[in-house]
Amino acid sequence: MRVEPLTCAIGAELSGLDLGAASRDPLAMAEIRALLLRHKVLFFRDQAITRAEHVAFARHFGELEDHPVAGSDPEHPGLVRIYKSPDAPNDRYENGWHTDATWRDKPPFGCVLRCVECPPVGGDTMWANMALAYERLPWHLKEQIAGLRARHSIEATFGAAMPIERRLALKAQFPDAEHPVVRTHPETGEQILFVNAFTTHFTNFHTAANVRCGLDYAPGASLLLNYLVSQVQIPEYQVRWRWKPNSVAMWDNRSTQHYAVMDYPPCHRKMERAGIVGDTPF
Repeated sequence: MRVEPLTCAIGAELSGLDLGAASRDPLAMAEIRALLLRHKVLFFRDQAITRAEHVAFARHFGELEDHPVAGSDPEHPGLVRIYKSPDAPNDRYENGWHTDATWRDKPPFGCVLRCVECPPVGGDTMWANMALAYERLPWHLKEQIAGLRARHSIEATFGAAMPIERRLALKAQFPDAEHPVVRTHPETGEQILFVNAFTTHFTNFHTAANVRCGLDYAPGASLLLNYLVSQVQIPEYQVRWRWKPNSVAMWDNRSTQHYAVMDYPPCHRKMERAGIVGDTPF
């Protein structure tokens, strides 16, 4: 197995490895896990694996989860099909920086995404290192956000375009989750900036330390949240991956955000993702 870092901040391409065979080799899986913690997102080319092998590989890292909006493969629960077509030009859910499913109390550990079909040009995906984003914040902001918590909502994102009855049913099924603004990685101990497109507001900002008077609350909180969310856009924290059929990406969802660039209509883009159940952020 050869390991080639793709940027100084995040991402490495692994070659000389078959993921189907690796899923049956505990030593190979242990090495891949260590590389994932180091590089945060791993890339593989030419992986003509079956759906069963895809699921078996991902399950080495934990149980798989379904997605309440995206459809799953009926024969392989937990293998979510993200199929885009020219027939749905207004389906814009992908093109936003996010950490997967932070609207869950336990967001995913990570995901394994395989390209089935992609445009000849366009449709790249980008990832950002949110541990580095936190590390490089000014010290006074680190002090201000220490202990802050925030709400994350599926209703305000996936539910926004739904009829009101369906949107409210979705919120009832998945009430807004609350997470720390800075989470600790449970394996590496890194501090991670943990706000993204699913984050709606801080829940404990309105204190004497932060608010001079009542009217100071709204702009103070929203401007700070917007600034923190914007850190993901800094190119020095990012890596960009160009897909080809049978390419695979695996990322640590606890320490990254990603963005699927939607610059390819009218084309098909078919991806299959296995999301791995995570833990409660702390």
